[in-house]
Amino acid sequence: MTNTTFTPVDSNSPAVPPQPGSSDRVDVKRVAALTRELLVALGEDPDREGLADTPLRVASWWKSFLSPDPAATATCFPEPTLSGQLVVVGDMSVWTLCEHHMLPMSLRVAAGYLPDGEVVGLSKFGRIAQRLAARLQVQERFTQHFAEELAGVTGSKDVAVAVRGAHLCMSMRGVRMEQARTTTVETGGRFLTDPVLAAQFMASASAQWGVK
Repeated sequence: MTNTTFTPVDSNSPAVPPQPGSSDRVDVKRVAALTRELLVALGEDPDREGLADTPLRVASWWKSFLSPDPAATATCFPEPTLSGQLVVVGDMSVWTLCEHHMLPMSLRVAAGYLPDGEVVGLSKFGRIAQRLAARLQVQERFTQHFAEELAGVTGSKDVAVAVRGAHLCMSMRGVRMEQARTTTVETGGRFLTDPVLAAQFMASASAQWGVK
């Protein structure tokens, strides 16, 4: 089962909002205490062997999860002879949490753009993905924000982002369809007006996902 949504990049959309969660705002002691209360409510003994340190481990994980790599410098390199070549950085894998059920989702990201006199440092793509994943998310918004940030880095609307996600909120609860995958695609500029270019990007992304 596969669900696919396509969205154009909106040049008038606001900039990517700041990180809504922050490790500085995580009250580790309080989160640990709440986790202990949850264990009790679930009928567990939080003092038994195996659970004694679980509340603190959970709280520490939340602090770590909301602490993405702050390195965000957009490194671009001049390549004056390049213009119009399709560059796709794919199979970037990140874990994030569904904000509706607070369950994990695994996202595989492919991003493409058209260099015009310079190229974007490849590590920038991974940093964008990791930073956007370090919060409670929905896949659709993750995809949109990735495309908007990439457009800001390149200074061009000629960007495309495709994300294929496996959601535990769908595979382990609700309908419990383990093989279900959701694909979201955000495109702008020439990727909207040139069907051949758009097809080339999707073919590259699909090949990396092993989808025919």
